[in-house]
Amino acid sequence: MIGLFGCSYQTGKPMKVIDQLDLPRFMGDWHVLADIATPFDRNAVLPLERYKLVDDNIVETIYQYHDGSPEGPIRERHLKGFVSTDSNAIWGMQIIWPIKADYRVVYLDDAYQTTIIGRVKRDFVWVMARTPTIASEDFEALLNEVQALGYDLDRLRIHEPMRSQWSPNQTSVQDSPPRN
Repeated sequence: MIGLFGCSYQTGKPMKVIDQLDLPRFMGDWHVLADIATPFDRNAVLPLERYKLVDDNIVETIYQYHDGSPEGPIRERHLKGFVSTDSNAIWGMQIIWPIKADYRVVYLDDAYQTTIIGRVKRDFVWVMARTPTIASEDFEALLNEVQALGYDLDRLRIHEPMRSQWSPNQTSVQDSPPRN
């Protein structure tokens, strides 16, 4: 398990984070529009991240999703984010005690409406917005950011309802969840 998530933030090519994250403003609901899923998220449909600041540097995180289909049962995972005191943009996300996974706010628009969360290893990424969908051109711009960060877009899953609204220029992006 340690090999999967790792504890070191120093592996791989450096990944720039945003200069400063206003934690209270960042809190709340974020719809996952697209991701490269962790093994825990592979069957997640309509995923939502909910952040709540419970201490100066601790963020209670609830990952909520439907299991397997939009009609599937709602599941939740409760996680804890430990925020770096520098820019607030680097967190250690505790998925399983005592492991804290690398979790970086690598993109955030000025209005705090869209964000990209990445990892130095470039194994997982989350493209999120405050709403379940955004304009196609804005989504394309976020995908370009993901690619510029060094991620393989062939591994990216586009979640509903964004997938239905988006007219992709990229034809190799996966459906969500992957079909067997």
